[in-house]
Amino acid sequence: MSATPWTLRRADIGDASAIGECAVEAFRHYIPRLGLTPTPMTRDYGAAIANAQIWVAQQQERIVAALVLDVTDEGFLIDVIAVRPAHQGTGVGRALLELAEHEALRQGHDSIYLFTNGKMSENRALYERIGYVEYKRIAFTERTRVFLRKQLKK
Repeated sequence: MSATPWTLRRADIGDASAIGECAVEAFRHYIPRLGLTPTPMTRDYGAAIANAQIWVAQQQERIVAALVLDVTDEGFLIDVIAVRPAHQGTGVGRALLELAEHEALRQGHDSIYLFTNGKMSENRALYERIGYVEYKRIAFTERTRVFLRKQLKK
C-alpha cells in the first residue's frame, strides 16, 4: 500500500471522548506493572483540546492514535502519545512523533521533550533509539518520572 492508512489532523472538541478511549486502550496494560492508573487514562481531553495542541490519526471514521503537545517553561512538550494496540507497529506513532518535531521547529523551538514513567522501559528504549536523551528524573511517592529531550537543530 503506497498511501498511509490514516490521516493526521488537528483534533476538535467532538474528538474528546474518542481520544480518551484511545488513551485508555493504549495505556491500560501498564496498570499491573505500575500499580496505578497512568495519567493519560484520566486526562480531560476536552480541556486539553481547548488549552493545548491536539492531533489525531484517523482511519476511516475511527481515531487510532492521538498526540497532545504543549509549550511549558521547559520548552515544547510531547505530553501524551497514545496509539490503540491494534495499530501499534504500523508507523502511526512514528508519524505522530515526526509531526511533533515538525511542529516544535515550526513554532521556533530547537528541541522537544517528553517524560515517561520509569517503569515504562520499552518506551524509554524507543525514544532513545530515535534520538531522545534522558536529562532528569523526579521521584514521587508512587512513580519516577523520566524526562528525555531531543535536539532538533544545532
